[in-house]
Amino acid sequence: MMKKVLLSALFLIVSGGAMILSAQEKEMKTGWSFGVLPCATYSVDNGLQYGAFGDVYYYGDGATYPDPLHKISWEASHFTKGKTRLYMGYDSKYVIPGMRVNASVTYVDDPMYNFWGFNGTQALQNYDLWTNKGITEGKPVFDKAVNYYGMSRKMFRVLANVQGRITDNLNWAAGVNFWNWKMGDMRESQKNKDTGKGLYDTDVTLYRRYQEIGAITAEEAAGGNTLELNAGLVFDTRDMEAAPNKGIWAEAYLNGNVINQRYLKACVYFRNYIDIPIHIPAGDPVFAYRLAWQQTLAGETPFYMIQNVPLLVQRNMISEGFGSSNTIRGIRENRILTEGFAWANAELRVKLVSFKLLNQFFYIAVNPFFDAGIVTKDYRPGVFALAENAVDPKLRTLGVNPTIYDATKKGDIVYSGGAGLKLAMNQNFIVSVELAKCFYQPLDAGMWIGIGINYQF
Repeated sequence: MMKKVLLSALFLIVSGGAMILSAQEKEMKTGWSFGVLPCATYSVDNGLQYGAFGDVYYYGDGATYPDPLHKISWEASHFTKGKTRLYMGYDSKYVIPGMRVNASVTYVDDPMYNFWGFNGTQALQNYDLWTNKGITEGKPVFDKAVNYYGMSRKMFRVLANVQGRITDNLNWAAGVNFWNWKMGDMRESQKNKDTGKGLYDTDVTLYRRYQEIGAITAEEAAGGNTLELNAGLVFDTRDMEAAPNKGIWAEAYLNGNVINQRYLKACVYFRNYIDIPIHIPAGDPVFAYRLAWQQTLAGETPFYMIQNVPLLVQRNMISEGFGSSNTIRGIRENRILTEGFAWANAELRVKLVSFKLLNQFFYIAVNPFFDAGIVTKDYRPGVFALAENAVDPKLRTLGVNPTIYDATKKGDIVYSGGAGLKLAMNQNFIVSVELAKCFYQPLDAGMWIGIGINYQF
């Protein structure tokens, strides 16, 4: 869902309109460029976000522009529902000659994380159990509120990936990624603890029910460590990285955990950027699409890693979840958790206007889009083959439908559509606002709003 928003974006759009770039002026940046702005977003998943984030670019003498020699990204933010995020990332194709280095350190503490269940369309959602609406009206009043999809998690992650040249457009890739997870019941705010008001019943949650039926094992329920190694190939003919006008960007690699609960995944991503020769002064439109698939080939992923979407180059702070801004826009964050998933994104990127302001180069663009996805391999389907595991008897006592899993929805396609608005500074620092609607009714979450940085792919 919403990640980061620039409070000054509206000012830049309004004030920059009169400063249109002339066709004769060559866009060029040298030295350092900074983008530091506040976080101020709101989402139903995480609440109001506040803090700061930014990117630091170094262009040297400008010979590589619009690609920087070095890029440093960072964020420090907190959400009113309790989540805290700290992040520092580094990306460069020039720090080691002939190689690309991408590394980051991330810490996330989420005391009210939403856990929706396994296998996407088969995991039924009841928003009354999320918002607590309809639970007490006309029914017995319970001592504690119910947030059936609530739990907590803490994540510490260190990533380091490198790429080296094989031919002009073909690279080898390898990396090592470490995670430490701490999972548990929802953690109340100190205010709730002090007043005794608004406390949740942690015994009535999907997280607890999954432990009771064995969908989450005792060994993994509290979290654990993961050390992944990856290796594969990258084919890249893009003319630039942040918002390509043409070219192909494809990756295929294996990703495996070598400690504790071991597994091996295949990841394939194909992205194509096609220039449409309609010569708008701000730049030609671009049709961009992505075809993607990831699936576990051997072993089994622990439940605390099932939401991870492995990427060699991080475009956003968190690369996880089928849903929200990383994969299928218009559905909840991490809504589809499974061992195998294929998805597609297609969008038309149209630059409306470009201008220069405060010695920085800007453009404004729109991007109508369509997303779709399907589960290709279920996660622990044997657990849910037993009829008694597809229900939660505790929900019956609340007067709501106790069914939590429906295997007949296997194979359903999830699809959504929407449009976005982009404000880019120096071709790289791109503010993104996107609206989407899920057209698969069982997963429809109303009008979805995503505010962050960068194009999705």
